[in-house]
Amino acid sequence: MFTGLVEHLGQVVEVVAQPPGKRLSIDCGPVAEGAAVGDSICINGCCLTVIAVDGRRLAFEAGEETLSRTNLGALAAGSPVNLERSLRAGDRLGGHYVTGHVDALGYLERREEDPPWSKLWFRIPEAWGRQLASKGSVAVDGVSLTLVDVVEDGFSVALIPHTLSVTTLGGLHPGDPVNLETDVLAKYVQRQLETQQEWLKDKRPAT
Repeated sequence: MFTGLVEHLGQVVEVVAQPPGKRLSIDCGPVAEGAAVGDSICINGCCLTVIAVDGRRLAFEAGEETLSRTNLGALAAGSPVNLERSLRAGDRLGGHYVTGHVDALGYLERREEDPPWSKLWFRIPEAWGRQLASKGSVAVDGVSLTLVDVVEDGFSVALIPHTLSVTTLGGLHPGDPVNLETDVLAKYVQRQLETQQEWLKDKRPAT
């Protein structure tokens, strides 16, 4: 479990093909301090397991499913990545609960600059739009953000200068893919409503 508060903007050092997956070596900076094999690190919103530690450099393995359903498959040496260590019991929860399980790939549609702020509009698969609400929460590449505008197939967020400078979001261009995770509470609410509707349908008398 994570909070969506990025601790460090890391950099991919090496990507090695290990069919059907890949091995990612990342300079994690201070996030590597105290890291051990088996720890969970959120990389661009995707929870991966540390498989090797070499100073500031941590290694991870990403499988075929992860590479095809997230933007990790497009990473190359030099790519910046958002990093966050898993939440410990008793830690402050400054963002919202983020599982590190990416729901879908979206993409940046446009930027509306209002220096030093930026308003970013993202497009998403319509199926996930039902789990978004204005003033609610969403994780974009692992960054906990507050939703501003929500439409059937998209949403907007207003980014402060700090977020733009310390995460990958500041360098996004229209068309760039992003990993999306909706609020876990919204998932349960939607599932409960769907189950209730199915139950009511089954209870209707035959005509």
